[in-house]
Amino acid sequence: MIPDIAFYVFAGILLASACMVITARNPVHSVLFLILAFINAAALFVLAGAEFLAMVLVVVYVGAVAVLFLFVVMMLDVDFAALREGFQRYAPLGLTIGFILMVEIGLTAIDWKIAPGARLAGLAPMPADISNTTALGDLIYTSYMFVFELTALLLLVAMVGAIVLTHNDRHGPRRQNIHIQHDRRIDETLTMVTMKLGEGSHQITPHAVPDREIAQR
Repeated sequence: MIPDIAFYVFAGILLASACMVITARNPVHSVLFLILAFINAAALFVLAGAEFLAMVLVVVYVGAVAVLFLFVVMMLDVDFAALREGFQRYAPLGLTIGFILMVEIGLTAIDWKIAPGARLAGLAPMPADISNTTALGDLIYTSYMFVFELTALLLLVAMVGAIVLTHNDRHGPRRQNIHIQHDRRIDETLTMVTMKLGEGSHQITPHAVPDREIAQR
């Protein structure tokens, strides 16, 4: 009874948090509910005996993707009120499309039939001396080694392409020139003045230096 109760509890929290992701007004709250949904999904994987998938879900999605979403939402400071201005104008069209999709899903569920020769897929029993992670690693690095390396190569190419596209070599007048800094004289940087009583510093004209030399210094 305990695994069944835990399954319904985690599944209920997962469904509730998934609904809150799309209904919450604050985008930060939506990301937090998304993290809660990922954690409950990982708990369901643990109950199903797939502890490796649960670990990957927590490490990758909760520890990287969801946290990245949270930082992006908080740092960009997007005006979501302006984005919702056209919601009422497109609401009838969205409701119509949603109603059509619900009708199609309902008709598909009503007419669902199992083929006479079909049977439910059964999982092979797991050997007692091999863990789930060991079996998955053995399968990936033996039978699907080429596909795994090809996927890693595609991710590497995508990462290099993103760096090349976003790289910007800036050439501006504010670059530091060490030789000009070492060769400058005192009269180019300091101006000796004699201030009289009651005379403010704003009345003194500084030494005229070209803007380009100031930028290089």
